[in-house]
Amino acid sequence: MASRKKVEEIVRKAGYTPMEKRAIVVTYAPANLSDQIARFFSNEFYVLQMCENSLILIPFGKLMLDLKKEVALEIPYDRIHGVEIRENMLNYRIELDTEDGQIALSAQQKELSEFRSSGTLAAGISGLNTGIGGAGFLKEDNWHRTNLDGTLEALKKLAC
Repeated sequence: MASRKKVEEIVRKAGYTPMEKRAIVVTYAPANLSDQIARFFSNEFYVLQMCENSLILIPFGKLMLDLKKEVALEIPYDRIHGVEIRENMLNYRIELDTEDGQIALSAQQKELSEFRSSGTLAAGISGLNTGIGGAGFLKEDNWHRTNLDGTLEALKKLAC
């Protein structure tokens, strides 16, 4: 699980300047329904962070679900030629056309985030943001939900 501050700290230590409120939880998008079923049991999650000059992906560990202190992928903005974002069942499919080919990512929609992996990874306590556990000191900030709309809009503008 990763707090907003931890994400920013890892991004800065890696030598990037993160854009405020432009981080969401993503996975690589499945190619088809069979791939989607197979990935359900072994999915790898990443933080997609928009930075000053590029997008970066920071992986979550598989066992501890904590952020690794490394950048798995960097995509400079000037190498992105097109961006398409569309709803895909309970997720958004983000397709980035780059000089090196297409990269397809999936981001969970914010409305059910607390009940899904993005809420657990982005807040650390799944289910508590919905009022199930009550308000108070246990309530955590789900930065995936907070940042999703703005990040998707910013990604769309990269295609211009």
